[in-house]
Amino acid sequence: MMPRMEAPIDRLTGYLPPGLRRHATPERIATLTEFMRFGAVGLIGLVLDTATVYALRGALGLYGAGVVAYLVAASGNWVLNRIWTFRGRGSGPAHRQWGRFMAVNLVGFALNRGAYALLVTFLAVAARQPVIATSAGAIAGMFVNFTLSRRLVFR
Repeated sequence: MMPRMEAPIDRLTGYLPPGLRRHATPERIATLTEFMRFGAVGLIGLVLDTATVYALRGALGLYGAGVVAYLVAASGNWVLNRIWTFRGRGSGPAHRQWGRFMAVNLVGFALNRGAYALLVTFLAVAARQPVIATSAGAIAGMFVNFTLSRRLVFR
């Protein structure tokens, strides 16, 4: 059995000043725990994204590789979020949940790939080292994707 992530966060709240400690409600701690898990999954997605870009940039160019890489990373993120971050939440068949995840994360996709495209287009160093652009894109879409996933996919 995996240890609860909430326990270390609960202990840390004891170090908060009393004025802030009262805001550390169980619901907020649960949300923070989900966000931390979502972020950990996002790091795995970033590795998938970056590895796919590097593997395919010669064959598809940076833009084509970026689109394929996003699909690979987003699908991997959906699987990991389904089994870990939001375990037991959401309903319906898996393929429909995957489709809903991909659809609602289009806003995050626009932010993610928009940042990626801007960087590989206008920064030579990002075109040479796409990890810069994939990382910036992941950060750009993270908060929107978390909120949409939590409210619309894994509710």
